[in-house]
Amino acid sequence: MNNHFPMPAFGQQRAVVERVTPEIDGGRYAIKAIVGETLNIEADIIADGHDKLSARLMYKHESDKDWSEVVMQHVVNDRWIAHFNVEKQGYYHYTVEAWVDHIASWQHEVDAKVRDGQHLKVELMQGELFLKAMAKKAKGDDKKAIQEAAKAMTTESRYDEAIRIALSNQMSEWFTKYPERQEPFRYRELMVYVDRKKAAFSAWYSMFPRSAAREIGKHGTFKDVEKLLPRIAEMGFDVLYLPPIHPIGTTHRKGKNNTLNALPDDVGVPYGIGSSEGGHTAIHSELGSLQDFKHLIEACKAYDIEIAMDLAIQCSPDHPWVKEHPEWFKILPDGTIKYAENPPKKYQDIYPVNFETENWQALWNELKIVIKTWAEWGVRIIRVDNPHTKSFVFWEWVIAEIKKDYPDMIFLSEAFTKPKVMQQLAKLGYSQSYTYYVWRTHKAEIIEYMTELTKGEMKYYFRPNFWPNTHDINPYMLQNGHEPLFLIRYFMAATLVGNYGIFGPTYEYLYHQPYPNKEEYAYSEKYEIKYWNWEHRNKLTYIISQVNKIRKENSAFHDTNNIEFCTTDSDQLLAYIKTSNDGNKILCIVNLDGYNRKSGFVNVPLWKIRKNDWEAYRVHDLLTGATYTWTGERNFVELDPHILPFHLFRIEDI
Repeated sequence: MNNHFPMPAFGQQRAVVERVTPEIDGGRYAIKAIVGETLNIEADIIADGHDKLSARLMYKHESDKDWSEVVMQHVVNDRWIAHFNVEKQGYYHYTVEAWVDHIASWQHEVDAKVRDGQHLKVELMQGELFLKAMAKKAKGDDKKAIQEAAKAMTTESRYDEAIRIALSNQMSEWFTKYPERQEPFRYRELMVYVDRKKAAFSAWYSMFPRSAAREIGKHGTFKDVEKLLPRIAEMGFDVLYLPPIHPIGTTHRKGKNNTLNALPDDVGVPYGIGSSEGGHTAIHSELGSLQDFKHLIEACKAYDIEIAMDLAIQCSPDHPWVKEHPEWFKILPDGTIKYAENPPKKYQDIYPVNFETENWQALWNELKIVIKTWAEWGVRIIRVDNPHTKSFVFWEWVIAEIKKDYPDMIFLSEAFTKPKVMQQLAKLGYSQSYTYYVWRTHKAEIIEYMTELTKGEMKYYFRPNFWPNTHDINPYMLQNGHEPLFLIRYFMAATLVGNYGIFGPTYEYLYHQPYPNKEEYAYSEKYEIKYWNWEHRNKLTYIISQVNKIRKENSAFHDTNNIEFCTTDSDQLLAYIKTSNDGNKILCIVNLDGYNRKSGFVNVPLWKIRKNDWEAYRVHDLLTGATYTWTGERNFVELDPHILPFHLFRIEDI
């Protein structure tokens, strides 16, 4: 047995850097940030013996040639910290470099010996050598001052001056500015991908454009959607998400309520993509032309709204790919193509794409062309349908490829699946991710889930997007149409995290009829055209408009990870505080019981609002305009769900 252990390449290295945070899976994946964000980087840094250490945080944008450096500061127990700002979209690289600092160690030694009353000679000779080395790196006035200091080190008549120089803050500044890096240890390079701000803060409104018409029974168009933009903007949404807008197949088309036998006037499911009109780069003719769609994209800009398209990688039996590339699908022993299933659910109108095809390179490139085509149309947000049923390695490749040309592209992962699968998709490059919010209803569940998302490793790469409903999910708790529950679930989605969305008119108009014994809508809009009275306004519409306005005006809402939960003396009162660096402080209190008035005491964490126990402060309800003067930590609240089941307080100085 060969137990020989090879000599290390750098046997003189003494510093060790460990446990750098943030770091995802040993640097395999990039963390995420937003333009303008400050990143805090920490590391454990140690060395043998008692010598002093120095460390630098090093970073650069992918377009930069040289590294920028920040001096790291020792905090406690060999933990060091520094931070840097990310100012541009794209990838940044960062790492930590550390070394035994012989000059700082020398300064410490001089200090100890002077305190002991020793007369120093050799130590000052060593100081001269250090200063001469620094002078070679310095320029201008620094260079002259360092050279003069070097002379003092070995001039007997300047002994006292030399000691003062050796122990001065100026000396510390010099060796920090012109360090002697002898055998430094450099940690592996890590990455951060920097997105535009909408990746972290957005409000999504989802609707089927074919239901946009203001006439019963009429198929809506993109022009009809344009007419709704003032209303959507008035409610404060800045992303308009449209399910697939492509031609819909007729083979095995589903009828109303997901029936197998479609009637002649049934319009089909938009997710059954493809017909003789084309596939994923074609437009459903009844919605309008490609030019009409591009006009909608441009019209949205006037309202600060962006279109989000739905990428569903699947085909109807009539999709051109089925004839042109049958090898992209799974062929059964009887020669037929396997349709989509999620037992017991069957989707006879849809063929899933087979990512194990031997012709996978052509498939990948075709899908990349689809996304690039949409980008050329002007689309910069893509919601991906069921990404967890497609190849992980494909997603990592295609997202990186698209962002080379379109770094502002935002990808939303619509994956309701196992936790680690959802996390993997986020690591691979998805900008935002669907979550389990729709099923987190009790106080303990909500706190536990938010803590997982914002206080652990997930905060570095997983950006949650909360939806209280979707066109696929009609939550059990909303199936009785009780208005306070709709208000509660909306309010928490919009205030717990930076990104949220609703399946538009269905939610705001309290539509709730369930498919029997399922968490789905009866007469779902997926299978038929709906008529909505777009002029109608209700209490929920008003609250949505106000909350979105408040979200935009208060910077504390622009982050997700800045949340802290407050203790209350009721299981039905949920309270949480969000603060920002500019001093904005928001306190949200929710009565989770949509049927009964609840009261109790809320303990405000005074350290978060920078108040002492005896200091008074104002809590201003931004929804009702009411103000209250509170003092100290413990304060009383009462919420009637039939009036308003929550407070949205801004904490203000008196």
